[in-house]
Amino acid sequence: MSGQTITRSQLSEAVYQEVGLSRNESADLLESVLDEMSQALARGETVKISSFGSFSVREKGQRVGRNPKTGEEVPIMPRKVLVFRPSQLLKTRINKAATAGTGRS
Repeated sequence: MSGQTITRSQLSEAVYQEVGLSRNESADLLESVLDEMSQALARGETVKISSFGSFSVREKGQRVGRNPKTGEEVPIMPRKVLVFRPSQLLKTRINKAATAGTGRS
């Protein structure tokens, strides 16, 4: 794995380069998209991005866990978790990139 992280500013710069908006407009557009996605997920809606994947919120029930140091049982409270499911196209792209990096075909 490369260990690199893409930041908001890099995404904003990519929008600036590809779309031709000003840097400020590109940053505002990115923030608007991310904000809309966040709001939809907070409402419990699924966000699907064609050829990329879908984000959804899943409810996890209460369960019993263990403290790894002491072995003591500890209740884990119910919570919501964010789930991402990549599209088949994204999976294919990732796998092609992985095999290209290893020299395998």
